[in-house]
Amino acid sequence: MKNYQVLSVCGSGTVTSSMVAEKLKETLEEKGYIITTTEANPNEALALAQTGKYDFITFTSPLPVGDYGIPVISAIGFLTGFGEEEFLEEIDDVLDNLSK
Repeated sequence: MKNYQVLSVCGSGTVTSSMVAEKLKETLEEKGYIITTTEANPNEALALAQTGKYDFITFTSPLPVGDYGIPVISAIGFLTGFGEEEFLEEIDDVLDNLSK
């Protein structure tokens, strides 16, 4: 199993990002992926992404404009359940590209 590093971002960097991170870990574990997450707020996201430590970002709050250098995926649909399939398809595409 491949391990991926995910930056999970929400307004405060704690509550919603943790919810998304935990749900993502559980969902992807069922598909054979190991996910390690870091929760952050939008003001921390760009600097953290530029460390090169993360494979992609999921977010529920708007991110500052910038070059994150990694895929950035809105997790609102995953959080609410409306658009969850689309979110997971996008995650699958990202993971497929990272595996190449």
